[in-house]
Amino acid sequence: MKQMGISQENIPASRVIIEKEDGGKILISEPSVARVKMQGQESFQITGNISEQNEDFSEKDIKAVMEQAGCTKMQAKQALEKTGDLVEAIMLLGE
Repeated sequence: MKQMGISQENIPASRVIIEKEDGGKILISEPSVARVKMQGQESFQITGNISEQNEDFSEKDIKAVMEQAGCTKMQAKQALEKTGDLVEAIMLLGE
């Protein structure tokens, strides 16, 4: 591939998040990420476990995180936005 001007580099990553224009996110856990350079262009190839998430969290989700983690509403919202998952948000705040 080098003879054709193509190079590939693996990038170690634990999670990839793609923020969509509509406010949603595509979360890719356990990703395999490769940066490919070809003819002056760079692209990324990503494979892994994919899930989609809307940015809106219900008040019920926020209250559940607050109760389980013993935190403020702002902390609960930030943890939900960061992790995209109710259980992960609680675990994050419990650390």
